[in-house]
Amino acid sequence: MKTLKYIALLLMIITTFSCSRADEDQDVLTQEDISNIILVVKEEVSGTTATYNYVLNSSTNPTIKLVDGKTYLVSAFFKNGNEDETESIKSAKDEHFLIFNFQGSNINLTREDDNSSTRSDGNKVGLSTKWQVQKAVNSSDSKLILTLIHDANSVSETQNGNTFGSVEGGETDAMATFGISN
Repeated sequence: MKTLKYIALLLMIITTFSCSRADEDQDVLTQEDISNIILVVKEEVSGTTATYNYVLNSSTNPTIKLVDGKTYLVSAFFKNGNEDETESIKSAKDEHFLIFNFQGSNINLTREDDNSSTRSDGNKVGLSTKWQVQKAVNSSDSKLILTLIHDANSVSETQNGNTFGSVEGGETDAMATFGISN
């Protein structure tokens, strides 16, 4: 009987450790790992480039200067201090997706990601995009809310109003608000 109790205890211990999250593939990026979201905005014709650095939990938001009728190539980068976390997003591209919500602006967005940031379901994460600006400032509070989603059940690149991309399920890894001006 005493041996049976020890076997039962041993099985419970083995079960507890074998079900531990430590054995699973852990998210390579947590919300606490992102301190900055950086957008590099390059005007397509002139090649003029500007960098906008959103610092998480900052009391101010950077304002992206856009000109109506122009097209911009935009790259998104994620940092943890001086460490570039963008590669972590690419290495777990099937677990990540960006949603671009242009509020008070009329901007058409096309995802331009290469294979390094295109998910196995064919959807592009959104690290590289093209913005065709119809009207940058269409209200007194024009802005971009950029959201990095982790582990969504499904994603779509489709446009819904001024929002490009949607997800079902998942959680927010990071969110940034950028003002938009002319």
